[in-house]
Amino acid sequence: MASGRGVPRQRLRAWAELLRVSALFSVPGDAVAGAAAVGRRPGRGTALAMGASLCLYEAGMALNDWADRDEDAVDRPHRPIPSGRISPAAALGAAGVLTAAGLALAARAGRPALTVATGLAATVWAYDLHLKHTKAGPAAMAAARSLDLLLGATAAVTATGTARRTSAGAAGGGSRPDNVAGPRTAAGALRTPGPGPVILPPPTRGGLTGALPALPAALVLGAHTYGVTAVSRHETQGGSTGTPLAVLATTAALAAAVLGEWRGRWGQRPEGLATRGPASVGPAPHPEASFARAADSGAGPGRAAPLEGILGWAAALGVTSQPGGGFPGQSAVPGATPQPEGTLRSGLPGWAQAGPGGGAVPAPRPESLLGRTVADPTRLLTLALTGAYLRTAAPPLLHAALNPSPPLTQRAVGGGIRAMIPLQAALAARAGSPVTGLAVMGLVPLARSLARKVSPT
Repeated sequence: MASGRGVPRQRLRAWAELLRVSALFSVPGDAVAGAAAVGRRPGRGTALAMGASLCLYEAGMALNDWADRDEDAVDRPHRPIPSGRISPAAALGAAGVLTAAGLALAARAGRPALTVATGLAATVWAYDLHLKHTKAGPAAMAAARSLDLLLGATAAVTATGTARRTSAGAAGGGSRPDNVAGPRTAAGALRTPGPGPVILPPPTRGGLTGALPALPAALVLGAHTYGVTAVSRHETQGGSTGTPLAVLATTAALAAAVLGEWRGRWGQRPEGLATRGPASVGPAPHPEASFARAADSGAGPGRAAPLEGILGWAAALGVTSQPGGGFPGQSAVPGATPQPEGTLRSGLPGWAQAGPGGGAVPAPRPESLLGRTVADPTRLLTLALTGAYLRTAAPPLLHAALNPSPPLTQRAVGGGIRAMIPLQAALAARAGSPVTGLAVMGLVPLARSLARKVSPT
């Protein structure tokens, strides 16, 4: 009786090893980060993209072991196919069924999502059947992961556009556009603040074009995947020191890119520096920028009008003319205390014009990056998530570089796979979706727990 119950359990474990289920938790974050990169909340389109990604990912795992069955018989005879626990035909059949299921789910998200999913499936099959053992292998794997994130972005944008068209054509249907936040009326329209009229949401770019803002995040995730794949090429034999070191440097560069000068969502123009001080109202231009505009001698598109004489240079340096046409160091107001002759500090960069007491007051200083980070919870969360990414990926890579043995190299590969989760979370938070980033980060304990039972490599 116990033996009869053990057979199904053994087969289930064999399939779990074949499909590497512990690595599954690194997949849902692709679709979520893609939706966040285009400014959408997770919705129906994101769920469909997530299901398609999981199916295609597992199809690649089954196809990988089928294609490597002869190699695994020598290097890793404990794998399910070489050990005889799963037949090659069953593994190939599972890869085909999972691929079809992934494409079917992507089709439900719209034709643009199906287009991206088809490219993703073709990349997965090309990698497993041919490209894996060529120099193009890491690039193909990186392309697959980038396409996976773009699939989530495309599905989210497509679902939003479809819901908006449905909402516009419905007469009081009460539908709510997918993935879009905001107060809505019964007909699904967006109400403007105050007593203004009720309007429909503005049209947005849909399909493949609407997913373009997610391209930088997809490239970051693809670059990380490239490094993990490059290290994995030595996990059975070991012996590579340069590759883990190069990937370690790449990991640090990617973290710096995520934590780079804050621009809100990828691709948007950076905001001006905030300033301190009671006199500051909004962003303050840098004095050197004003000086450069004053030096510009011609007018035209993108060029400042020429400034003439000392008044022009004074205006460029941030000094406003006083009533009566006075200059710095002078006062045209009767009864006011004049500044000492030769005092120019009120007209120099870093100094504001004279205060109530007649003395010059230091100009507001740009707020430091650390100060802006502490003052912005989303930025602070992105910093913490990026730190978690480095903490997960960097130490195993360093150990593999110091001792490039197969066990430590495999551990570096596993760490790189698990590090995708905090990286996805950091990308989502950086795009302005901190709650989504925290939800993705919640997958880390599950992945770590399951990795103790089933190896992700």
